[in-house]
Amino acid sequence: MVWFKLAVCCAIILIAGTRLARYGDAISERTGLGGMWIGLVLIALVTSMPEMVTGISSAVIVGQPDMALGNFWGSCIFNLTILAVLDIMSRQGPVLSLANKRNILPAIMGIILISFAGLSIIIGDAVTGISIGWLAVTSIIIFGGYLFGIRQMFVFDKKHPEVKTEEPAQYEHLSSLRIYGVFLLSALVIVGGGIWLSLIGDEISVTYNLSASFVGSLFLAIGTSLPELVVALTALRMGCIDLAVGDILGANMLNTANIFITDVFYTRGPLLAEVSLRNLFTGGTVILMTLLIIAGLKFKIKRKTFGFVSWNTLLVILLYLSVSLVLFYY
Repeated sequence: MVWFKLAVCCAIILIAGTRLARYGDAISERTGLGGMWIGLVLIALVTSMPEMVTGISSAVIVGQPDMALGNFWGSCIFNLTILAVLDIMSRQGPVLSLANKRNILPAIMGIILISFAGLSIIIGDAVTGISIGWLAVTSIIIFGGYLFGIRQMFVFDKKHPEVKTEEPAQYEHLSSLRIYGVFLLSALVIVGGGIWLSLIGDEISVTYNLSASFVGSLFLAIGTSLPELVVALTALRMGCIDLAVGDILGANMLNTANIFITDVFYTRGPLLAEVSLRNLFTGGTVILMTLLIIAGLKFKIKRKTFGFVSWNTLLVILLYLSVSLVLFYY
């Protein structure tokens, strides 16, 4: 029965995610903002809501901080694997070669945020135990770093504006009320799905005697990353590569920033002081995978190394499979 509920919940998130991508592209056209910025900020904010809501529910309602952090960083791993899937599906060549190099900035920022959080966990209570009330100072710094990173990318974009080509309007026939209304409704459905998913995850953990970090890093991470998967596949089909890549990298930044949001609601103490060291393995894997994505964005290879997949995205897939096995047996 638990697997049926998981399938239904994932189906709901999938349907909402499809609407989110299409109407997010419509917002990009209506506002004049580029696909990267719509993906990086607006769509990433919504597609990361399941992770945020699931993380809060896992920590506050279920009482499993490990499941919350495992969900955040496990989702990052799955998100980066989505880019590898897009690379396999892309018929125009290596998908990262088609994306704007500006996407390197959020990728680097994601690495910085995870590195800081991971180092804080390694040092332990000497850092993670410092708090204002129940709210950890490390969580505040992580969220401040996210906001600073977004601001710096905005400043860079203003100083180095991208040359835009004129494209025919695709959503002229849609009213603004419909565009923003459907986008908001899809976002609300995704939030509801995220709450339900955290409860399903706890049921799986108890029923099959699995560790909270494993359930969070695998089952919940895949479920909460379904919006990113649907958005990315829809964006690829529409030819909006930067929207897909921006959403993935923006969502990964937000996944780490969600530590602060969860800490606000988790009143038992600083969140990072309550998690186990095994989460560092997941966080380290995210960093390695992100470096491989940066390599693809930087060097712009003209053809796929192995005919159907690029060398860097193949390594991303292998890392995902490896970390899943290690988390299962560890």
